[in-house]
Amino acid sequence: MDDGARGDFLRRLYDVLASPLRSIVHELSVFLAPLVTHSALVVLAADTSGGRLQGSGDPEFIRGVRGLELDRLRREVPSVEAVRRTSLTVGGVERAVLLVHSRNDAVLVVADPGPLDDTSRVLDIWNIVALHVQERADEAAPDYLQHARATSGTRLKALTELADEYSMTLEAVLSTLRSQRLGDAEARGAAIARAADGLVSLRTAGDQVRTLTEEPVVTAFDRLKEDLRPVTRHREIEVQFIDPPSDGRPLPGEVARGARAVVRRAILSLVDIPDVRRARVQWDCDGSSLLMSIRDDGPGTMAGADAVLGGIRQRIQALNGRLSVDATPGWGTELAAVIPLDPPHAHAASAAMAQLRPREVQVAALLVAGYRNRAIAEELGISENTVKFHVSRILQKLGAASRAEAVAVLLAAQGS
Repeated sequence: MDDGARGDFLRRLYDVLASPLRSIVHELSVFLAPLVTHSALVVLAADTSGGRLQGSGDPEFIRGVRGLELDRLRREVPSVEAVRRTSLTVGGVERAVLLVHSRNDAVLVVADPGPLDDTSRVLDIWNIVALHVQERADEAAPDYLQHARATSGTRLKALTELADEYSMTLEAVLSTLRSQRLGDAEARGAAIARAADGLVSLRTAGDQVRTLTEEPVVTAFDRLKEDLRPVTRHREIEVQFIDPPSDGRPLPGEVARGARAVVRRAILSLVDIPDVRRARVQWDCDGSSLLMSIRDDGPGTMAGADAVLGGIRQRIQALNGRLSVDATPGWGTELAAVIPLDPPHAHAASAAMAQLRPREVQVAALLVAGYRNRAIAEELGISENTVKFHVSRILQKLGAASRAEAVAVLLAAQGS
């Protein structure tokens, strides 16, 4: 690649990274088209809107892709930083795809890929873009974490209710089919087997959903160390990491991202304090909370602590956590945070949200994020008239007279 081509390549990559997150997949699709032709791109990664699955291109492919299926394909890849050709059944049709697995465990799916001469270049591009998206999520405003925390509670509550409902249904079927009053034993046995398989499949799906929306605490901590390596490489500060227990409870995605952002912000503040030469970062789990400790060997004054606190307190509070500061002159400062792993309990406003249908929940989340009707339509791939219908239904169900009042109700539910 000559200097002119290299400069053009870097400018186009910069345009991808500088684009708003909701359009970054489209810009990436345009950027990759000369390298590998495709009908659609779908990515599985965390972002600041709280969504993990985004796409650009063929709407039929995008609508038909399931996050659980992409997560399954991701887990079949023997290691991160890999590119492989495989197939994906979408809408009952088997489609050829190129699966690109980044260093930070994000997945890029290229639908109907053409010839690809340089897989390493596509992998390098996706590594850069995926890390950029992760960093923007990690550095998101504290209110995003609060929104994501509340969304997590709604999601897990709905999953539990769905599992309970179908378990009761299938168990009733099993009970009926086991009845001695039924004469066709062979049919009864086949039906019992099918129903039993249904229960197993449901429980497996539940486990997959939780796996998809959670991150092993050890993995989250390893990502933190990877994030901090370039920050401390050329600074006069030594950071010691005390790993969490390998059997610690997995972290909800928003807790993992928020915790990493807190530590990164603290370390970035510490490297600018002349008297700080060492810092210790420790994570632990007590089964219900993530326990974080950041200790330095600085002057141990509250003035020094205030320089580190910055936006940390707000970020911890957004996750319903608690922060304490212990500054001891001559011994340094310790920041200790406790972040609950379970989302807050719902109150009356959350009960109103429970009336919303799945599509209405998506529209409501975008309303809270400040999207207008046209932006919501583009994000969800529906018409503006359909958005207006959903907004009207949301206002009715929440008992709100305006969009602003509806947002207030939704925020109250998320903050409970």
